[in-house]
Formats: sequence, C-alpha cells, structure tokens
Amino acid sequence: MNLPLHFGLLGTLEAGLIALLVGLFVYALWHRLARALGWSAGHAIGWACVIAVVVAAGIDAWKLFYMGMVRLESPLYARLFLSSIHDPNELGSRVVLEVAGALAGVALAWVIFSSRSGEKNASDR
Repeated sequence: MNLPLHFGLLGTLEAGLIALLVGLFVYALWHRLARALGWSAGHAIGWACVIAVVVAAGIDAWKLFYMGMVRLESPLYARLFLSSIHDPNELGSRVVLEVAGALAGVALAWVIFSSRSGEKNASDR
C-alpha cells in the first residue's frame, strides 16, 4: 500500500483498517452504480470485493507471490528485494489482514446500505 505504517503487529492492524475503509468506499460506489443500472446486490457485492482486495492488498500480495517465485540465490538480490518491502517480517500477516479487512469492509457496507434501503422500502408502503 506504500503508506508510512508502523512495523510489526501495529502496522499490520493499520493496513487491515485501511483495507476495511477501502472496502466501505468501494461498495458505496458500486451500490450507487448497481442501483442506477438496475443490477442486483450480488453484482455490487462481487465487484466491490474484487476491486477492494486488488486495491487494498494488491501490491503486498504481488510482493509475497513474487518472493516465492523468484530465485533469491544471491545475497545481493535478496537484500535488494527485501529492501523494497516495508516490513518483510510481517508481509504474510499483512496480506491476510488486508484481504480480510477489504472483505469485511464490503460486508459492513452491504449491511449498512441494505438496512437503509429496507427502511426506505418499508416507508413507501
């Protein structure tokens, strides 16, 4: 995410919280788009989940994948690659919390927006 976060567990929790906010925001945009186009809530939830995970965890997930695929046989290459990662010790847990935070943000936004539309529909009757 390229933000100046803390190191260790605190930085991991911060990344997860930022991902939760990204999920909330992305679902809010997709909810408006789905209502304008007449799509179901499933389309908004699905696309919001995909985009929120890509935005929130994309860079860190790519670095985690790339670190497992590239041959870091030389200490120089390993040091160069690890210097590009903000906190290499917590990369795996940060990716997990970013994905979980993005999905939880979308779910929370769905609950918020579906309760609003339920109140609106109940008042129309």
